[in-house]
Amino acid sequence: MTVMRKWLLTLLVTSAAVSASYVWIDRPVASWVRVQFPRHEVFVALTYIPDPLLVIAVVIFLVLGLKSFMGRPLSSWQMLILLCSVSVTMTEATKNQLKFVFGRYWPDTWIHNNPSFLHDGAYGFNFFHGGAAYGSFPSGHTAIACAVASVLWIGYPKLRVLWTLAVLAVVVGLVGADYHFVGDTIAGAFVGSTVGWMTMMLAAGARHPSADRGEAT
Repeated sequence: MTVMRKWLLTLLVTSAAVSASYVWIDRPVASWVRVQFPRHEVFVALTYIPDPLLVIAVVIFLVLGLKSFMGRPLSSWQMLILLCSVSVTMTEATKNQLKFVFGRYWPDTWIHNNPSFLHDGAYGFNFFHGGAAYGSFPSGHTAIACAVASVLWIGYPKLRVLWTLAVLAVVVGLVGADYHFVGDTIAGAFVGSTVGWMTMMLAAGARHPSADRGEAT
């Protein structure tokens, strides 16, 4: 199976999972969490895990960029963290555009008195609405976590359990604090993983250009 077919299959499975979650899972889980764990501090703390990643990504890019200006080659681990930083910044830009496209209500009211499912019964998508009050889908925190995890998944496969647990911790925090619906996190995971996957594929292609290109010259 080609990489493109694998990605399309993943997109199909993700779309089905998000749709099923939207119909049967998102509202019951959000309501249950509100009763059982009303904004529990443990869940809130878990949501902070991805927060510094964007700043770190920018710093890494600038530091390693300056190193390249000085003519110093990057080691393999430096190249990997550079790819992590590229993946994070591209995921940030991508998820922002997707939030505008989908315009989903948040599970709860927590920003600018936004309409929400738990507070107003508002549930659904407002396509191309825009605004922070309509930015639940996809989950940006999940996307950023997966942007890093997917690069490290390929670069350090022996630690895949660790990368998986880190992402799951973020997802549990987001859903457990009613910051996101389950479907939001599924979509966010797909977005971040896709960008990370693409980043690694592009880097591999740059390092090993196709032999056909050389034969054609």
